Amino acid sequence: MLADIAITILQIVSMFYLTVVLLRFLLQVARADFYNPITQFVVKATNPPLRPLRKVIPGWGGIDGASLVLAILVQALALVLIFLAGGYSLSGLNPVYLLSWSIILVLELIIRIYFWSVIAVVVVSWVAPQSNHPAIGLVAELTEPVMRPVRNLVPPLGGLDLSPIVVFLILNVLLVMVDHLGRAAGLPF
Repeated sequence: MLADIAITILQIVSMFYLTVVLLRFLLQVARADFYNPITQFVVKATNPPLRPLRKVIPGWGGIDGASLVLAILVQALALVLIFLAGGYSLSGLNPVYLLSWSIILVLELIIRIYFWSVIAVVVVSWVAPQSNHPAIGLVAELTEPVMRPVRNLVPPLGGLDLSPIVVFLILNVLLVMVDHLGRAAGLPF
């Protein structure tokens, strides 16, 4: 019972911090407003481990490689701690598997962040289309890199934007692909 509690706590805490780290990466990709109060929280929560990583890992064309590497490292550490809490020995854990599992799980979380962000944008556009809340603006900025290319291909029909439907379809296909990739890599869960 204690092992299950420890694993649950590890999963929740690691998923929260991993989401914050990935938000930092995705907000930089989206060129979001870094003066937004929520973005400021994300920056302050991720700066301590990112400062030393940035000295070693440079950015690539405006993409913060250090944030992505930090996300993979956080996921790998979370997997190791979960295995230890579950009573498994790390002697049989192949580092290549650990790295591949971490990359796959980070990819899955990125897709899920976009999926839920698009849902939030759609719901808010129906419920409170004129809202100026900082979170709503930030989520809209976050989803723009995935929505813009689809909007260019699927124009609004009669004032109705169908691009979120296409984005949902694409994101679900990507989730299925990542799930199969995880199975092929022997991901234990």
